[in-house]
Amino acid sequence: MRIRKILLLAATFCAACSAEAAGIGVRAGTMGVGVDFGWSLAPTLSARIGYSGLSYKTTLEETDVSYDTKLKLSNLNGFLDWSPLGPFRITAGIIGNGSKADMTGMPAGGTFTINGVPYNAADVGTLSGSVEPGSSAAPYLGIGYGNVAGAGVNFYFDLGVIFQGAPTASLSASCGPAVLPAQCTQIRNDVAAEQQRLQETLDKYKVFPVLNIGVTIGF
Repeated sequence: MRIRKILLLAATFCAACSAEAAGIGVRAGTMGVGVDFGWSLAPTLSARIGYSGLSYKTTLEETDVSYDTKLKLSNLNGFLDWSPLGPFRITAGIIGNGSKADMTGMPAGGTFTINGVPYNAADVGTLSGSVEPGSSAAPYLGIGYGNVAGAGVNFYFDLGVIFQGAPTASLSASCGPAVLPAQCTQIRNDVAAEQQRLQETLDKYKVFPVLNIGVTIGF
């Protein structure tokens, strides 16, 4: 659905700037696999919109608990490319960040160590959580080579950072059916402390590095 909206938006822009150079780019990198639509605004200035995404599984081991993590990258971008030195350019814009990580805690030897306290995995039940971006719309600044709006077939790349703010973590435990209320309360208190420890780690990642490489076709 998002890609369909991007196509409609790109068609609208291209219709409005049909007298100017325009192009399409396909790329891959730290933002996932994506597509850009670009058009020329002035001799050294062009604009582009795009979408990138990717889903994959990994393991997060930032605290005493290891998490089976499914990461879904989903980003919309709107950029201005300024090229004062030929193909070399400065890029600025906005990223609509819809990325998310869903996590499930994995016990070690049938035991969860939460906030330094060992618990039987059956008592904890399901330990799950998520990590979401600190901001759904974040500024981007970077440098690059090549323009999507350039004529013919060309190579382009982006190198920059997204100022996303610190990601937000949330964790919860279901507690097993045989667990007494007082013990469940203690488990959840330790999970809350575990969440705080994870959040303190995530607070260090207020920027997201971007490296994208792609190919453009201009017309």
